[in-house]
Amino acid sequence: MLISLDPEVVTITLRTLEISLSSTLFGTLISIPLGGIIYFKTFKGKRVLINVIQTLYSLPTVLVGLLVFLLLSNEGPLGSLELLFTPGGMIIGQTILILPIVTGFTIIALSGVKDEIRDLAFSLGSSEFQTLRAIMREAKYALLGAVILGFGRAISEVGVAMMIGGNIRGFTRVITTTMALETSKGNVELSISLGMILLMIALAISVILNLIQEKK
Repeated sequence: MLISLDPEVVTITLRTLEISLSSTLFGTLISIPLGGIIYFKTFKGKRVLINVIQTLYSLPTVLVGLLVFLLLSNEGPLGSLELLFTPGGMIIGQTILILPIVTGFTIIALSGVKDEIRDLAFSLGSSEFQTLRAIMREAKYALLGAVILGFGRAISEVGVAMMIGGNIRGFTRVITTTMALETSKGNVELSISLGMILLMIALAISVILNLIQEKK
């Protein structure tokens, strides 16, 4: 099925990448600035907030799926948007899922930058925003690693995709939900093909992370 580029396998793979990449993009646009603000600012309860963010690294996907389901259902506050059982709803769920990971690792990445860079920026008259930008530029490889980890979390999860997407064939079915369904039906051939694709994507993520670490 892989060698022949089975149309169903290709469609499911492309949809998986589209949803996971979109959620990673939105999650990154929120998490990196948020992590930068938390790192740079001093405020009461900062340590507690960081501990909460780190605790949410292992946030159960089914719990996120339930919360987003309640938000997007007809009786929920966002029900009028009609995003339940759509790729858009799945993107929202996966975005929420990866927010703690990218935010937490952003804080860790920025904390690894030497204090001398921050002090030098201030001594040269840089504003807080310019100083933060300089620190982020110094930690760019570590930040990219955080983004890749977020993508890995998004593409491998099942709970959100199943509860929010509904596993609708030709519309919201992705690799992980298809594997769960087809295995239960006894269609092991398709599950193995999709599993190999997921494994190759995971390998690519691992290789990229190693290259980033070596370059850093």
